[in-house]
This record gives sequence, C-alpha cells and structure tokens, in this order.
Amino acid sequence: MTSPAPDYRPTASLAMLQLRARLLASARRFFDLRGYFEVDTPLLSHDRVVDPHLEPFRVEQGSTALYLQTSPEFGMKRLLTAGAQAIYQIGHVFRAGESGRLHNPEFTMIEWYRAGDTHLDQMQVVEDLVVELFKSAAGEPWTGAATRQPQAPFVRTTYREAFQKHSGCDINSLDGAGLAALARSKSVSSPASLDTSDRDGWLNLLLAELVEPHLGRKRPEFLIDYPASQAAIARIRNDDPPVAERFELYQGGIELCNGYRELTDATELRRRMAAESRRLAAAGQPPLAMTSRLLQAMEAGLPPCAGVALGFDRLLVLAAGAGSLDEVIPFPFSRA
Repeated sequence: MTSPAPDYRPTASLAMLQLRARLLASARRFFDLRGYFEVDTPLLSHDRVVDPHLEPFRVEQGSTALYLQTSPEFGMKRLLTAGAQAIYQIGHVFRAGESGRLHNPEFTMIEWYRAGDTHLDQMQVVEDLVVELFKSAAGEPWTGAATRQPQAPFVRTTYREAFQKHSGCDINSLDGAGLAALARSKSVSSPASLDTSDRDGWLNLLLAELVEPHLGRKRPEFLIDYPASQAAIARIRNDDPPVAERFELYQGGIELCNGYRELTDATELRRRMAAESRRLAAAGQPPLAMTSRLLQAMEAGLPPCAGVALGFDRLLVLAAGAGSLDEVIPFPFSRA
C-alpha cells in the first residue's frame, strides 16, 4: 500500500504546475491582443458583493469589518467609471464554505469587462478564450486522461428551456410549493431549513440536482436568461416574464464562468442592496453597508458594459483531464 505524500508536498505535479503557468500566460496574451489591459484591485475591501449565494470571509481590523473579495467586480467597475474601456484581472478570490472536488475556499479567477459590450458580445469572447486555452493545453505532457477539445459554436440554452428538457416542467408556472413538490417527485432531498417561501432556494437546488449534470455534455453550453430574481447585479430585460441578462458556461456538467450585461442604474442597485440587507438581517448576519463605493461609482456614471468571471482552476481541470482541483493547484485548503 502506497503511503500518502508528506503534508508539506504540493498536491499537483510540477509538470501540471508548469502547464498551469503556460495557460495563464496564454490567457494574458489573449486579452492583451484584444486591447484589454491588466489591472490589480484590492483583495481586502470594506465592500461585499450583493449576490446572496456568495459568502465572503470577514476580517476584523480594530472595530472595522473588512471582507476578502469573492470577486474583483466592485474594484474593476470603479475603474470603468474612471474611464477604463477594456480591463482584465487574474488573481485569487475567496469564498467561505466552498470545499470539495471542484471547490476550494481560495481559487484563481480570470475576470474581465469591456465598456459598450453586451452579454452576447462577451459570450463570444468566452468561447474564443476557452477554445484558445484548450488548444494551448493540447499535447502537453501532463499526467491525466485525454481530453476532448471543445467544439464551436457553443450551445445556447435558456434557463426555462433547460428545466423543461431535464425536469419536464415549466418552472415559470411553479411557486415555491410547486418546486418543492417537483423535488419530491424527482426524489431530490432538500435541507430542512429550505422553506417553500424561498423560491430561489428551490430553483438553485433543482438546477444543481436535475439540470446542471446534463449541461455541456456534447459541447460547451451557455445557460442564458436567468429568472429576474437571480439577476444579482445584472440588467433585467422586460420579456414576459422578465429575465436577467446573465449567462453561465458549462462543460461536462461543470460550471466554468458567470457573465452579465451589467446593471448601471444606481437606484436599482440601491433597491437590490436593501433587499439583500433585509435577508442578511433575517439570517442574523451583518447587513450590507448602504454606502458602497460601487453605488457611488454608479451614481457618478458607470458606462454600459458587460463582464465575465471565469474559474481558471476548473478550466484547467477540464483542459488537463484532471480529476479534481487538488491536481491542478499546489496547496489546496487542506495543505495551505
């Protein structure tokens, strides 16, 4: 029986870490050649994201609460307000409570924004970047299974269509109680804390259990047009019913990125922040600060723009044919 590696050793091989470095260099070339420039915003900030599904690490500095950023979004949008047109950032971000085969509390994100773009423009950028990075990885001497190159064009499926295909139901016609009944009919177990008043909670559970495992199996697949209630800080389009101009990319059932046509309306952002603050307070957590610097930037005039956040470590898992994040990062949380 083979003894486990000493705890001080990296979990990724040196060959894999060299491949990682080459793909990061390829990503930088990709954006540089398209007129983006690299920026570096703070990892520790007074602000925290509005998305209710992302939990930041809280750091106390005297009597002041600071947060390790779950995304560089706020800082980058402040740069857009200052006149930047096309920017990208590659760095570490932090999310509490995320650990597993494809999760680590600290991970590498590639995030980028371009003024004047829509989410549809940025879906094409994502497609080009993913194809380029897989091409860069092809033929490299890593240890792992052979991987299939992603085929363009990528599939585009609406949130509603995906649920109809994989659950057999039109989720637009179901309230929280109806979604709970759907979960029972599909033998999807749910936490006792999930109440039928939390419709988005049921949608997220059913998406994870019934829909996501099927996405991107033949070729990478964009999931688009999310429910308006899951817009976070994306724009909402007045369809019937309204939908968020948001997308996620999946390959082999694995989510790789999240993109928005960005909200630029300060009044609407203030409303969403107030709603999230009420939710946090009800859960016994500190509310959002209603003097967010992102809010100030929007009031000053955030230009129309679109942006994307892509999990680099997951993409490397797929490009290298690896089995988990531990195989592509040197020191996961267990060895940090």
